[in-house]
Amino acid sequence: MKAQFISKENNIAKFTMEFTAEEFEAAQVKAYQENKGKFNIDGFRKGKAPRKLIETHFGEDIFFEDAINNMFSESYPAALDELKLEVIDRPMANFTELKKGEGFTITIDVQVYPEVVVKDYKGVEVEKVVNAVTEEDLEKEMEMLRKRNSRMVLVERPIEEGDTALIDYAGFVGEEQFEGGTAERYALKIGSNTFIPGFEEQLIGVSAGEEKDVVVTFPEEYHADNLAGKEAVFKCKVHEIKVEELPVLDDDFAKDVSEFDTLEELKADKKAELEKAAEARAKAEMENTVIEKVCDANEIDIPEVMIEDEVNVMIQEFDSQLRYQGLSLENYLQYLQKEVSDFKEEIKPEAIKRLKTRMVILAVAEAEDIQATEEDVNKQLELIAMQYRMDAQQVKEALGAENLRAIEKDVRLRLAIEFMYNNAVIK
Repeated sequence: MKAQFISKENNIAKFTMEFTAEEFEAAQVKAYQENKGKFNIDGFRKGKAPRKLIETHFGEDIFFEDAINNMFSESYPAALDELKLEVIDRPMANFTELKKGEGFTITIDVQVYPEVVVKDYKGVEVEKVVNAVTEEDLEKEMEMLRKRNSRMVLVERPIEEGDTALIDYAGFVGEEQFEGGTAERYALKIGSNTFIPGFEEQLIGVSAGEEKDVVVTFPEEYHADNLAGKEAVFKCKVHEIKVEELPVLDDDFAKDVSEFDTLEELKADKKAELEKAAEARAKAEMENTVIEKVCDANEIDIPEVMIEDEVNVMIQEFDSQLRYQGLSLENYLQYLQKEVSDFKEEIKPEAIKRLKTRMVILAVAEAEDIQATEEDVNKQLELIAMQYRMDAQQVKEALGAENLRAIEKDVRLRLAIEFMYNNAVIK
């Protein structure tokens, strides 16, 4: 296949893909091998009829369509790479006449990523952000460390607020037990508001070994229509009551949870971590301000197809978040009494903002010839490998070429943001 660029006008690129007669013939042979089992020819077992006989019965172009589809699917991405075109829509293809024993040419018209010329991205003025770490911050961090190293201790007394009770429960509406309302030896922290309002409070005062009927009313907007607004009785039995016991903050605690010998050394280390995180947050805030100011200083005409694609991506992301919580986009929109089209219009401004931000940052990378080196990409792969506890090479092989290109693009955008920040004026 030979790819040849013709022109680009109004973000529409035109190019050709030329195929030889030999390439066309090889593709027809492949199509025959893949499809010969579909044909029944008298005198031959299914899948055993010669290609020429099939072409005689059904026409010499019987394998043209499959051959062309295979050729296009393999050659189109290769042509885009060769011509360095980033497309944002489906191609329009026109073919020269197809004849057996001859080559042919496909002329492609396709919308490509628009050329963006960005200005005023150097010397952006931003106010310095300082996130100070206070003693209160350090105390909260140490308290979280205590909680992470706490243990649950059995107590011989009735349930109190903050306790964790090990319970069985079965839910009934009237005399009928409903699905999803039953569990055995469930660990419920009283006061966590894990269950519907009113449930946990009624267990306060119940001792281990005792039973209790908990009467509640499901909210009117409850996700299960068969339970919404209805009164229910949960027959509960308490097996155990446990309370969280926190370790004492002393030198022994420091030795148990860290490589330090004293509590003061541990505190100093935690304070240094907090200060490093505070500096990172401050830098991120200033970077965001730089990006916002550069975006405000530049007007960009974003193709509608890109906006539509971004809106769809955002909807898929939101749907995934809802499903993780046991809901769905359909249920969410039903609750709000909205159509998908209305929701798309609502999130469209945010989609445009996201697109403009990426396009501006990428334009800066182009203007300054900022490239992600192999070393830069490998560092990112190592971070991913650490996150998933894998070898970096295993991650690289698992991702595949397309995902690796996406990571390379993300790294390049990160480098462009660093460039704008390093060239900003911090006041």
